[in-house]
Amino acid sequence: MTDEREVLSWDEFGSASRELAKQVWDSGFHPDLVVCVARGGLLPAGAIGYALDLKSLLVLNVEFYTGIGQTLPDPRLLEPAPDVRAMDGKRVLIVDDVADSGRTLQFVLDVCKRAGAVDSRVAVLYEKPRSVLHSDYIWHTTDKWISFPWSDKEPVNAADVDYTAKD
Repeated sequence: MTDEREVLSWDEFGSASRELAKQVWDSGFHPDLVVCVARGGLLPAGAIGYALDLKSLLVLNVEFYTGIGQTLPDPRLLEPAPDVRAMDGKRVLIVDDVADSGRTLQFVLDVCKRAGAVDSRVAVLYEKPRSVLHSDYIWHTTDKWISFPWSDKEPVNAADVDYTAKD
């Protein structure tokens, strides 16, 4: 088995975020609020928010994946839970880094609907062909494992990290 990966650089991330924002704008959908799916959606949501000149961001901390290919039985909200009433009557753009299984994004869509969002759409940098949810706005589709620039290194508190190594 090869270890082929889709690698996203910081420069490509900047371009990808602007392209996604342009897809949203050009579609005629003008959201009132961006919902970030944390953690992977934080940086894309912030970049897309800037590109759309939209300051209203709401963060949903959702846990589903516990490791590569390992999940909980179902996605769940983690603390701190935001006041989702801010979505009532709003057009919401949900942003995440990847629609892998699609189950997390379907969960977030359901949260938005229950909170009273009048229109919720999904934007992702990547979508996997196996996703049960087809996102409204997609930068790229891939079936490869994705290396994002914000998560491609071990955490600094990992025991085997060499802090003297240069990139």
